[in-house]
Amino acid sequence: IITNIDIENEKIYLRVLNPSLINIDEENLYTIAKNSLIREKIKLIEISKHKLNKIDDKYLEEVIKSIYSRIEIKNKKDFINHIESYGLSLALLEKKLTYEALWNQLVYKKYFSKVKIDTEKIKKDILSNKNMSKNYLLSEIVYNVDKKDQGKKIEKKINDSIKNIGFENTASIFSVSESSKTGGKLGWIDEGALNNEIKKRITNLKIGEITEPIIVPGGFLILKIEDIKETEKKIDINAELENRIIFLQNVQLNQFSNIYFMKIKKDFLINEK
Repeated sequence: IITNIDIENEKIYLRVLNPSLINIDEENLYTIAKNSLIREKIKLIEISKHKLNKIDDKYLEEVIKSIYSRIEIKNKKDFINHIESYGLSLALLEKKLTYEALWNQLVYKKYFSKVKIDTEKIKKDILSNKNMSKNYLLSEIVYNVDKKDQGKKIEKKINDSIKNIGFENTASIFSVSESSKTGGKLGWIDEGALNNEIKKRITNLKIGEITEPIIVPGGFLILKIEDIKETEKKIDINAELENRIIFLQNVQLNQFSNIYFMKIKKDFLINEK
């Protein structure tokens, strides 16, 4: 059961994660909050089947730090003041982040053995570009299409929404990725960490432009270039290799997460009366 109080609390939670949602109309915000809670409930049911209930405190602190850093808050004390100004307690925030961490733990256990990383290829790329670094500040929308003939219709709906309310708010409404909670923000990504298909799609784009939908495991991906920077730097090759491997592992695990969620969602009957 999802109550109106649950939805009101979810609105507050989502606005804490993505302050730009304060500009979105109530009808769309209601839909975003409702869909977010449905995803959470389905994940919790699946988590309970696997009897997962604990995460490392240090990991939770890192998750919280990544959230307040992304919305440009300097420290945890200021972040607590920020969430309390919205009427949200740290305890509730930690509980919801724990749910997501347990889901990620479940995805990791089920799919990590299927993650494929070409370490030698990454090394070669680092060595061939070790004096220059091109980085993209990216946002994403990940969406699914249940029927083939719906693809163009959904794409048009998303493009119209981007024109009317912007990429960030559209990501919050349409994206099935967890990044939807922060308006699709992915942060700064080194060009070398991107796969060839994505690199090809964004190479000639300017700041503010978006890609055509890219086929990815479990759906379609639209990327927006928020900013680009190119700098000279000295690279610690081992550290750079480790960072890129972790990034690519996370990309693949996020794709598996989406596939897994869509698979189990089909077993649920959702009554919205």
